Amino acid sequence: MRLDKFLKISRIIKRRSVAKEVADKGRIKINGKLAKSSSDVKVGDQLDIQFGNKTMEIKVAELHESTKKEDAQKMYEVLSETRVQNTSEID
Repeated sequence: MRLDKFLKISRIIKRRSVAKEVADKGRIKINGKLAKSSSDVKVGDQLDIQFGNKTMEIKVAELHESTKKEDAQKMYEVLSETRVQNTSEID
């Protein structure tokens, strides 16, 4: 399954266009390698996703072509979630 489609169906990112943009900006790694939106995702893969001030490490548990909201979280397991502190000071 394509990375952007997985992110949308699993509801990690709400819109596929946003998922594509995040991936194509180099903010997602699959098993430690930079990934594009068209990269293939398989069960067992580890994804590192960098959002604005948050980094998520997830493991792909299941793949579905479509899913209900309550089943979406079964598609992945969160390994870690880290908030990035803003180090700049505002005067």
